[in-house]
Amino acid sequence: MNRFRAYLSRLFHSGPSPQDEQAAEALRIAFKDRYHHFKLLLNANNDALQKMADIEQALHRQQNFGMAFVRDRCTSVSVNVLRMIQSLDRLASAKYPALLSRFKEINEKIACILAVKKIPTEPMLVVPVSAMDRHSVDLVGNKMAMLGEIKNKLRLNVPDSFAITTYAYEYFIRATGLRDEINRLVQSANVEDVEGLYTLSVRIRQLIRQAELPSDFLKAIQEAWEVFSAGGRKDKAVAVRSSALGEDSEGSSYAGQYHSALNVGGEDIPETYKEVVASKYNLHAIIYRLHKGVRDEDVPMAVGCMEMIDAVAGGVLYSQNPVGGAHGDAVVINSVWGLPKTVVDGTAPSDSFIVSRTSPHAILQREIGSKDIKYVCCDTDSGLCREMVSASAATSPSLDDTQVVALARMALMLESYHNHPQDIEWAIDARGEIFVLQCRPLQQMKRTEQKPFVQTVPADVYPILAEGGVTVSPGAACGTVFPVEKQADALSFPKGAVLVARQALPAWASLLNRAAAVVTAQGGVAGHLASVAREFGIPALFALEDVMSRLHPGDQVTVDADNQKIYRGCVQSLLTEDKTAAPDITGSPVYNILKKASEWIVPLNLLDPDAREFAAENCQTFHDITRFIHEKSVMEMFSFGKNHSFPERSGKQLYYRVPMQWWVLNLDDGFTTEVTGKYVKLENIASVPMLAFWDGFAAVPWDGPPAIDGKGLMAVMFQSTTNPSLVTGVRTKYAEQNFFMISKNFCSLNSRLGYHFSTLETLVSDRKRENYISFQFKGGAADFHRRICRTVFIGEILEKYGFWVKIREDHLSARIQEESQAYIKARLAILGYLTLHTRQLDMIMGNGGQVAYYQSKLQRDIESHILTAF
Repeated sequence: MNRFRAYLSRLFHSGPSPQDEQAAEALRIAFKDRYHHFKLLLNANNDALQKMADIEQALHRQQNFGMAFVRDRCTSVSVNVLRMIQSLDRLASAKYPALLSRFKEINEKIACILAVKKIPTEPMLVVPVSAMDRHSVDLVGNKMAMLGEIKNKLRLNVPDSFAITTYAYEYFIRATGLRDEINRLVQSANVEDVEGLYTLSVRIRQLIRQAELPSDFLKAIQEAWEVFSAGGRKDKAVAVRSSALGEDSEGSSYAGQYHSALNVGGEDIPETYKEVVASKYNLHAIIYRLHKGVRDEDVPMAVGCMEMIDAVAGGVLYSQNPVGGAHGDAVVINSVWGLPKTVVDGTAPSDSFIVSRTSPHAILQREIGSKDIKYVCCDTDSGLCREMVSASAATSPSLDDTQVVALARMALMLESYHNHPQDIEWAIDARGEIFVLQCRPLQQMKRTEQKPFVQTVPADVYPILAEGGVTVSPGAACGTVFPVEKQADALSFPKGAVLVARQALPAWASLLNRAAAVVTAQGGVAGHLASVAREFGIPALFALEDVMSRLHPGDQVTVDADNQKIYRGCVQSLLTEDKTAAPDITGSPVYNILKKASEWIVPLNLLDPDAREFAAENCQTFHDITRFIHEKSVMEMFSFGKNHSFPERSGKQLYYRVPMQWWVLNLDDGFTTEVTGKYVKLENIASVPMLAFWDGFAAVPWDGPPAIDGKGLMAVMFQSTTNPSLVTGVRTKYAEQNFFMISKNFCSLNSRLGYHFSTLETLVSDRKRENYISFQFKGGAADFHRRICRTVFIGEILEKYGFWVKIREDHLSARIQEESQAYIKARLAILGYLTLHTRQLDMIMGNGGQVAYYQSKLQRDIESHILTAF
């Protein structure tokens, strides 16, 4: 009787047991942890690949760069690869120990290369602005070198200045014993402990403030001041500003990280200098460097001393609109009365002017702020004075139209000179003279570069078949179009053909030794295939969305990656013309250092994840490690449903108009609201991928089993009687039951409908790089041959709609990755549709007529009912 009562209790129990709830909660915690580390890994992977692309572009385009660039890119790649290893360890429970040892060996090789002694610089403690240009970066830092270049090469107004050099900084911290103490403190810091980092910051800044400047150091500053203030101008004052190596560089502005002091007298420069140096160890500056992956020793601090301008107006000027919009290419000017302090720190309203880039530079938009305060230099003391502005002046423009246009022209001149959008701080004095106070690369989304060379191609002879996209590897080449969509296509790829693919898959890298050029519908400059294309010197044009429909197999075309055009026919002039005019820095010490370091960073040797050689111990470069980790992380992340059991009693049964049982477990934020009771309705589901799958599942009613095929029916009956697990009359956990584990952006599905099994794991978000579908299908009740035929049947459909498919006997695996949210949702709907409508089709796989009928019907349904909804 006790056992009978226990049975009844279990039978009618309406809720999960405490053990079930504990299992479900453990599952949720495990999912959140895995998802968190998966996102960290993808972010680090993206950053590492972008820095690798920067290195390749620097080497192949032979652009000018210095050791600051080399150290920044190499260190950033190293830091991000280590983050990837740490994240994969959390995902895979330290399954790949060889990765860390390979990382350490490769990192040591690179460290030895970067330890090559720099070209000796003259031991100068102070340098006047008249002796600075862009080649002075290592001595005076980016900020002051840029001002020297502007003053001495462009002849624009720059305040009279001098710089206390990076050599002086190294001399100061070594002579006072600060270098060893700072190294000891930094190396013992825990980067995850913000409180500890704050204590570290306070300690180091105190040490620097308390240190005594060497006597010859003080003498050098005094002599520089005497030259600077000569001519009876003893009342001159300066702005003392940081100019650290790497500051104001492209991709690392360090904006606002370091201390600046305004209106400083000559006698106060030594103490103010120490304040600026100490600001290198502000908490936010330390964390910024950690975030950027920049080592402390790679940031020697130069300090600029710049004459204070008695500004009538000042502000910040962008040579392009950093936020895009209707005037994305226009010049943007922000200005206030007095010094530009309130514009720089954003503490008060300012005037805004948007100016066209083309002459006569029309003012497209103006907004006049209420500027009721201004900052000026104090007459009787150092520092700044805050003054009230009259009511009429407050609402009047701080610039007249002539000044607005003059500033716009100056911005475009600087952008043209530096070949990059610029962020400029400026001031106008009482005489109406414009002074450049600071100029640095504008931090913004990268835009497609305008190529300096444009070849005239007669359109009537060589019509343009496609244009646009992103140049990921420069050059031009001619060949016949050969589209590749599935693995079998690679086997027949001819030498000298133009490889055309929808996705820029790493698998296509194996074809590059035979390809003339590469064109894809998706992809970008940081991808694996792009990297290998540059390494092979193959012209490559990515992100031409409709290229698969515009280029036809066998057509002869010319791919002009430089100018982002594809022509019909072979345009010989594009293939022979020398289009490069870049400075040749090959063989210079800095170039050789980067080239040697890149040999341990950029090459990709692990291409085929199914090959025996695809193993952690075979990683020879950082690129190999990122490729291996990305492949394994996806595998580990998308085996969640396989490795974690679904606690059925803690799930909710989906209340819907189908006879099958669908159970749902909310892992995180997969429901719109908290759901009580045993059932969940579709309107309570917030999971983007589950809803997309269900849209396809419910789009077209199932017509029922196919017409009976005699041999197929006999095969099913034989399998059903000899395989007990296929007997649907027995009530089992898996008979017609399907289990969803969901969050808002994630879905894991284990499904059994009839005699076949399928699993789906997918992630769908606004971040294209994270998006992924992993689908597997197996089973059926017919004989082995019919099961294989149905698997191939499904695989061909999936390949048609962009899935990367592998088939082994009657097991199918398919995947899609790094596509837009809309694209992924449409493919999930296709999977939902096929899950229902391929039931029992194994039975008719011996009947050619019925196979052709279902091929036509399924494709017609997908095109008319599924894809049209997305």
